[in-house]
Amino acid sequence: MATATTYGARAHARAQEGTRAEAMPVVPAADWPDPPCEAGHLVWAETVAGGNYTHRVLARGTELRLTDLSGDACAHLLLYAADRPWERLNVADTVKVQWNAYLGEGVLLLSDQGRVLASVVADTSGRHDALCGTSTLVRNTGRYGDGTPQSSSPAGRELFKLAAAKNGLEPRDLPPSLSFFQGVRVRDDGTLDFTGSAGPGGSVTLRTEQDVTVLLANVPHPADPRPEYVSTPLEVLAWRAAPTSPGDPLWDATPEGRRAFLNTSEFLAARGLA
Repeated sequence: MATATTYGARAHARAQEGTRAEAMPVVPAADWPDPPCEAGHLVWAETVAGGNYTHRVLARGTELRLTDLSGDACAHLLLYAADRPWERLNVADTVKVQWNAYLGEGVLLLSDQGRVLASVVADTSGRHDALCGTSTLVRNTGRYGDGTPQSSSPAGRELFKLAAAKNGLEPRDLPPSLSFFQGVRVRDDGTLDFTGSAGPGGSVTLRTEQDVTVLLANVPHPADPRPEYVSTPLEVLAWRAAPTSPGDPLWDATPEGRRAFLNTSEFLAARGLA
């Protein structure tokens, strides 16, 4: 189809309606095939290509499931309180307060205000990381020859900058991130052992405990020893559910977690949000 004229370009663009690519958002999300919930409850459905990013604002009580489709995705995650981005994921507090450097089911993702932004309610992968953060422009340029967003080897921080800008955030608003689906363990001598992926199909489900802004970058883990840039598609699905409440086993799983939930509940109640 000729696109040399405005009419031809318009006709070509309109002819693409309904086309599905391997990696793209599905709008409306209810059109996603075989949804994990009632189709009408699905609020986000997207496949993120390797070396790409996505972002979304999710309401409190939403469940967000990330799936490593082919075994080489690595979902680098940042969270912000949706209406006050100065409250954001604090990886150091997430690790320190819960006496645990390893992510998995039952872990709470905490802000520096001692409140819960999200909780991990299911995990079939077990290969995650709260220690290394994401890749940088300098590192990727040294390893792969380029780390800019438009290159074939974009760095996670560069993609986070783009996602952040689309939510009114600046590079200075980017704290250290968490990584799902590529694991790291600490050896007895304090050095890090990259454990890699658990294989295709692993998933992790988060529950948002406040309204949050989600930034995701799907890029290789910075400790991945392979010389080539390997990053495969990440499936992102989110649906309406309910936040954790008193009586849920997660609420009382630890004294530290219970205090974080109480801090969150009191804050939201004062604002008329819970």
